[in-house]
Amino acid sequence: MVAHTSDSMAQPVGAIANINPWLIAIAVMSATFMEVLDTTVVNVSLPHIAGSLSATSDEATWALTSYLVANAIVLPMTGWLANYFGRKRLLLTSVAAFTAASFFCGLAPNLPALIIFRVIQGAAGGGLQPLSQAILLEVFPPEERGKAMAFWALGIVVAPMIGPVLGGWLTDSYSWRWIFYINIPVGIVATIMITTFVFDPPYISRKSETVDYIGMGLLVMGIGSLQILLDKGQEEDWFASRFILTLAILAAFGIIGFIVRELKTEHPVVDLRVFRYRSYAAGVFLMTVLGFVLYGSTVLVPLMLQTVLGYPALQAGMAMLPRGLGSFLAMPMVGFLMGKIESRRLLITGILVASYSFYRFSHLSLDIGYWNIFWPLIIQGSAMGFLFVPLTTITNDPIPKEEIGNATSLFNLMRNLGASIGIAAMTTVVARHQQSHTNVLTEFVNGASLQSQQAVAALKGMLMSRGVDPVTATKQAYAMLFGTVQRQAAIMSFNDAFFLLMVLFLLMIPLVFVMKKPKKATGPIAVH
Repeated sequence: MVAHTSDSMAQPVGAIANINPWLIAIAVMSATFMEVLDTTVVNVSLPHIAGSLSATSDEATWALTSYLVANAIVLPMTGWLANYFGRKRLLLTSVAAFTAASFFCGLAPNLPALIIFRVIQGAAGGGLQPLSQAILLEVFPPEERGKAMAFWALGIVVAPMIGPVLGGWLTDSYSWRWIFYINIPVGIVATIMITTFVFDPPYISRKSETVDYIGMGLLVMGIGSLQILLDKGQEEDWFASRFILTLAILAAFGIIGFIVRELKTEHPVVDLRVFRYRSYAAGVFLMTVLGFVLYGSTVLVPLMLQTVLGYPALQAGMAMLPRGLGSFLAMPMVGFLMGKIESRRLLITGILVASYSFYRFSHLSLDIGYWNIFWPLIIQGSAMGFLFVPLTTITNDPIPKEEIGNATSLFNLMRNLGASIGIAAMTTVVARHQQSHTNVLTEFVNGASLQSQQAVAALKGMLMSRGVDPVTATKQAYAMLFGTVQRQAAIMSFNDAFFLLMVLFLLMIPLVFVMKKPKKATGPIAVH
C-alpha cells in the first residue's frame, strides 16, 4: 500500500502560515458545490435521458439512485480514508475522479454505461462534503468559524435549489449531456487550487495497517440497501413489494451488524465512539431532522406547483429560487452574528422562523398566486442560514482535531439519510392523504346534493353553449367536477404534509438545550 502522506502533502506548520484561509475555503467549496449540485441537476433531465438512451422513465431513475447509493456508502468512511491515504491525496483523487466520471457520463452511449459512471461519480463525490467541512473547521480560528460554516452551508443549501433550474436550462437549450460537461472546468480549477493551497495537518497519520473489511462489507450492505429502499419505496408501493421487503431485511441486518462490529473492533472504519460527546450526538440528530424537513419540502413545493397548479417543470424549479435567495442573503449575516449572539439562540430563532414558513405553506388553497409561494420561500431560505451555521458550529465544537474528519463524515451522512427519508416520507404522505381526502370529498358529490346539482348544471350549461350535446355534456360536467375534487384533495394533502413538517421542527427545540454552549477558544484549532 502506498504511504498515505509525503513531504508535499504534509507540509510543516510554518510553510502554510501565510496562506489566506479564504483561498482554501474557495478551493474546497468549489468542488463540494459541484458535487452537491449533481444530486439534483439530473432530476428534470430524466425524460430526455430516457428518450435519448432508449430507456423507460423507471429505468432512467437509476441514474439518480446509483449516484445516491454510492455517495451514501463512501460518506461515513471518509474520515478513515483520509487518515489512511492522507486528506489532500484523498481530496485530489476524489475531485479528479468526479471530474473524469462527469466527462464519461456526458459521453455515455447507453443507460448501463451512464449508471456505471454515475456510481463512480457518486463514490468520488461522497467524501467531498465532510472533507471540505473538516478543512474549514481547521484552517479558520475559532472566532471566525461561524463565517466559515456560513460559507460552507451556503453551498450545501443553495446548490440543490439551483440544480433543477440549471439542469432544465441546459437540457432545453443544449443537451442533457451538458449537465455533466459543466463539471469539467470547475473540477480543473478546484484541482489546481487544492494542489496549491491545501495541505495535510501534522496529526493526520495512519493509525493502523489493519483494514476492517467486515465493517466495510456490512456498511455497504446496510447503507446501500437502505438508500435504494428509500429511493424506490413509494414507486414499488413499499412493503407490498417483495423487492422492498428484501431490501429492508438487508438494511436492518447490515446496519445493526455494522454498529455492533464498529463498537467492538479495535480498528473501526467508522468510529462511532464520537457520539460520546453530548453536543455532537444531539447536533447530529438535529441535522438528520433538518435534512428530513429541508429536502422533503424541496420536493413538495415543485411537486405541488406542477401537479396542482400546472407549472411546467422548469418554471417550477425557478419558483424555488427565492429560497436560495433567502439563504444567500442570510448566511453572511448569520456568520457575522455568530460572534455577537450565543449560537443556541440563533438556532432556536431558525427553528421558529422555519416553522412559521411551513405554517404559511399549510394554509394554501387552489386560488393562490406566485406571491403566496414567494414569501414563505424567502422566509424559509433565511431560516436555513440560522439553522445550518449555528448547528454545524455547535455540533463540531467539542470534537478534538484528531477526530474531526470522522465526526464530519457521520454528520454529513446523517443529513443525507435524513434527506432521503424526508423525500420518501413526504411523497408517501401526499399520495396517501390525497386518496383519503378524495374519498371524503366524493361523498358530498352525488345526485342528492343540491350543491352538486347546481355545479353540474352550471358546467353542463357552459358545455352545451359550446355545442356539446346534452348527454355528453352531462358526462363531461361530472368528470370536470370530479377533477376539481381531486385538485382540492391534492392541495389538502400538501397542506397536511407541510403541517407535519412544522410540528416535527417545533419538537426539536428541547434538543437545543441538551447541547452545550460552544467555547470560543477551544475545539479544532487552525493549522497555521
